[in-house]
Amino acid sequence: MRAWITSWLMGWGRRGGAEAEGVPDNFSPETPFFAVGDIHGCAGLLEELLEKLGVVATGEEVCVFLGDYIDRGPDGQGVLTRLFGLSRQYPDKVVCLMGNHERMMLDFIDDPAGAGLEWLKFGGVETLQSFGVSVDKRGVDTAGSIELANALEAALPIGMQEWLRGLPLRWSSGNMHCVHAAMSPKRHPGAQREEALLWGHPNFFSEPRDDGEVVVHGHTIVEKPGIYTSRVSLDTGAYRTGHLTAARVSVGACIFLQTES
Repeated sequence: MRAWITSWLMGWGRRGGAEAEGVPDNFSPETPFFAVGDIHGCAGLLEELLEKLGVVATGEEVCVFLGDYIDRGPDGQGVLTRLFGLSRQYPDKVVCLMGNHERMMLDFIDDPAGAGLEWLKFGGVETLQSFGVSVDKRGVDTAGSIELANALEAALPIGMQEWLRGLPLRWSSGNMHCVHAAMSPKRHPGAQREEALLWGHPNFFSEPRDDGEVVVHGHTIVEKPGIYTSRVSLDTGAYRTGHLTAARVSVGACIFLQTES
């Protein structure tokens, strides 16, 4: 068993990381948790961050990955394989949410010559290549896109596609709600539209919630992780910056951890 898993599950290790300033006192999860921002094919950064989580973990935490595991970066296959394995090995401790890039990949599998073809413009080529599927740089026609989708399906490990299709859109603990992109500020957390959870909402950044609920999210790249009245932003553009960010959230507290690559 990896050292970080041992410390996480058994409660070994020490406290560390930079204490975030201005944490609202309404942060009230029922259990402490880690939330990990968009990984986007950066398998090496994922391993580095997992080591950091293992150092500060007490063994109580659930680890919630906020989606967008693939595309942009070079090793979507490595990231998916790692998370797929962890979620099966530790189903009570590891939660992987659906991101819009996972949704696009599944749409490509389902409709490669139609709406799903857009995926190739948003990082899908890198993900296909990470699975050993070559893409013609001159372009892809209808027959070629169907061939690519068939090759991707064949390259996915047994059970992975079913796992991806079953990824939840939200994970909640107390008044803390982890999603990929956003929530409508006016809708109850349990009554959100899938489009807002995966792609965002026009009022999410400008209109704080007034019900005491807090959204922990990725999707929108920020220069540094931020804590606001009703949200926590964690996508620091790992594939561009080398900084993959996580937060450890507990009652009245939030600590950020980040890779240094």
